[in-house]
Amino acid sequence: MPSTQKLRAVLATLLIVVISIPAWASLKLGAHAPDFVAQGALDGKDFKFSMADALRQGPVVLYFYPKAFTSGCTVEAHLFAEATEKFKALGAQVVGVSGDDIDTLKKFSVSECRSKFAVLADPDLKISKSYDATLFLWPGHSDRTSYVITPDGNVLYAYTALGPDKHVSNTLEALGQWRAQHPLPKTQ
Repeated sequence: MPSTQKLRAVLATLLIVVISIPAWASLKLGAHAPDFVAQGALDGKDFKFSMADALRQGPVVLYFYPKAFTSGCTVEAHLFAEATEKFKALGAQVVGVSGDDIDTLKKFSVSECRSKFAVLADPDLKISKSYDATLFLWPGHSDRTSYVITPDGNVLYAYTALGPDKHVSNTLEALGQWRAQHPLPKTQ
């Protein structure tokens, strides 16, 4: 094999390995989701978010994204905003996490999240690291990873892909399947 073909073969193999890395970068199903408290923004206002408190209210769809106001993150935020009522109907809340500062997230929570769900500031990526949701090829940024976490604090579903288009549908499907086995209490 000429040296150019060998180099291409090595580069192709390396590319396959690098592309596969995100598949390994998430908590395992059934693992206990790390508890945390973080500063968040909802509808342009900041507040303190507690994962433990959120889970007492029901399942949490926790999604990590690289950077507010980038094209993929904007698309994903719009998709989650459009599906917020579907998540609420299943008794779940959606929460986004990125390495952005709180001032940026206050703006993002209004314009891109359409004041429908909270986004959390993780500037030191402590939360992202605890959830194995950091980008290998873009250090200092969260990966695009979505989790469904059940009220007992366990990971029901995890999905990592840089493309934003399947995160909402996949988490809704996983949550719907779980909800079929764990119906909401009937209200009188």
